[in-house]
Amino acid sequence: MVNIIQNRNKFFILSGILVIASLAALIVWGLKLGIDFTGGSLLEVQVKSKQIKLTAQDVTDILQKNVSQIGEVRTQPTADGFLIRMKDLSEKKHQAVLEALKKPNVIPESLQKRLKGQNLHFTQDDIIEKRFESIGPVIGKELKNKAIWAISLAIIVIILYIAWAFRKVSKPVASWKYGIGAIIALAHDILIVIGVFVVLGHFLNFEVGILFVTALLTILGYSVNDTIVVYDRTRENLIYNPQETFEATVNKSVNETISRSINTSLTTLLVLFALYFLGGTTIKNFVLALIIGIISGTYSSIFIASPLLVVWQRLRRK
Repeated sequence: MVNIIQNRNKFFILSGILVIASLAALIVWGLKLGIDFTGGSLLEVQVKSKQIKLTAQDVTDILQKNVSQIGEVRTQPTADGFLIRMKDLSEKKHQAVLEALKKPNVIPESLQKRLKGQNLHFTQDDIIEKRFESIGPVIGKELKNKAIWAISLAIIVIILYIAWAFRKVSKPVASWKYGIGAIIALAHDILIVIGVFVVLGHFLNFEVGILFVTALLTILGYSVNDTIVVYDRTRENLIYNPQETFEATVNKSVNETISRSINTSLTTLLVLFALYFLGGTTIKNFVLALIIGIISGTYSSIFIASPLLVVWQRLRRK
């Protein structure tokens, strides 16, 4: 039997470092919000021609030289084309952007030289529009507020549910403290996921949208389910083995459920890794957030949530 509870301070220190680093990154750099929250337009195009080797900078230069008052353009390569983010576009401007990509009047000098050297030229069929999304800034702000409310409401409901579910277990730790312990573990998971995406946004231009919020809510549900399994085993052992100390009971409960938690997480991660490497570009960030959250959630349900109960029990005794 692994003595997890006795070594709890080591796990608390590791988690503390990760959480503080995530908070510091969030305060200093902040999350890079996508058009779902800031408003704007997203155009995904496919480059059909295999001979014309366009770069993200080529696409940006073409649009800025051929479309008037387009503002900032951010281009990201995909498996078969590009994702282009711009300010909120009218339908007229949208068509002008497509026309510029399919048949540009002004071709950037660097691209012109490459095309000339290979005796290539643009045709109408080289660029194909795959999707176009446009979100106004008012809608973006409303989505951001609703996302915050959704996460906050989920956390409150989780606390109330756990307090109710463990209402008959009032000794040696009050039932509501089980809920607080679960929420601290959830906050740990969410902050680590956010911290990773802050760093990725700062260095690799990863943006978060409404799918990221969906991932956070999914992580909340998955992680709290894992924590409740451990808590439920603790509740059973408290009833059937009242002669044991609380610390020994919690440690026994964690050890009895640890293999179940790890096996469940591993099978879920196998599917997520398959989706990440074989799935579409649009869901990669969503899947990556789930992968980080499930790893963090499995860790916190074993090494954070249950040891917190022992800490509270000891403080109560003092």
